[in-house]
Amino acid sequence: MSVIHTDNLVKKFRRVEALNGLNLDVPEGAVYALVGPNGAGKTTAIKVLMNIFGPTSGRAEVLGVDSARIAGRAFTAIGYVSENQELPEWMRVGAFLDYLRPFYPSWDRDLEDDLVRQFDLPRDRKLKHLSRGMRMKAALASALAYHPKLIVLDEPFTGLDPLVRDELIQGLLERAEEATIFVSSHDLAEIESFASHVGYLEQGRLQFSEELARLVERFREVQVTFEGTPRLPEKPPESWMQLNSAAAVVRFIESRFEPERTRAEIRGVFGEVRDVTFSPMTLREIFLAMAKAGRNAA
Repeated sequence: MSVIHTDNLVKKFRRVEALNGLNLDVPEGAVYALVGPNGAGKTTAIKVLMNIFGPTSGRAEVLGVDSARIAGRAFTAIGYVSENQELPEWMRVGAFLDYLRPFYPSWDRDLEDDLVRQFDLPRDRKLKHLSRGMRMKAALASALAYHPKLIVLDEPFTGLDPLVRDELIQGLLERAEEATIFVSSHDLAEIESFASHVGYLEQGRLQFSEELARLVERFREVQVTFEGTPRLPEKPPESWMQLNSAAAVVRFIESRFEPERTRAEIRGVFGEVRDVTFSPMTLREIFLAMAKAGRNAA
């Protein structure tokens, strides 16, 4: 079952096409990370899903409901936290939670108390006197206390120190068994530590969407060593990226790595070589490779 589903979703702002035919499926129970460079359309996608923006064309469903109909009680099943979320800064933390509690039938007071203790939130301090990290903790606590089925986070870790990020991630992971988590973030090292699925958005288009383990498995840095000076092919295989040579070595990134098939392709392109090595890549390295490939194709 898809908790989030979009079908050829388009969002335009006058002549700017922020989303271009987005087809996205987020499976139930996933911790899904949507990544991409600035301006890729991540925040726009989330705002369409949350019915802050209406789509120009296409459609989106969240928890089986058309996103254009999400309002009021529908949000009792969704926890939404944005990087730039506005909070009533004149309120104290305790009063803020007291105010929200009646709006959510499934609000769990014991869980609220646990989150306040876990995030070390001062109930008697005004929100405007909290650090940015503490305000994010207060926002997250308010979004988790009613056991939402879907947790949506838009760039939640930007500008936070490592300790606060770890605390937020720990709070999220403790809810992962009962909710689907959808998060956009530039903090790829942190995403890699807890996401189960990842999608890469480039200029409003989804370039790939898959399980993180599978993604990391299919990307490799390849180094081919020759006896003499190699010649680069005019038309390398489509899955080879950033092909370059230096002296007797050719390097490239393989985006569809399969040991036997990749070795056979190397032999087919170069003939016999002295040595071949395959090195795993981090999510950040994969992200940079995809970003460079998108820039070069533009």
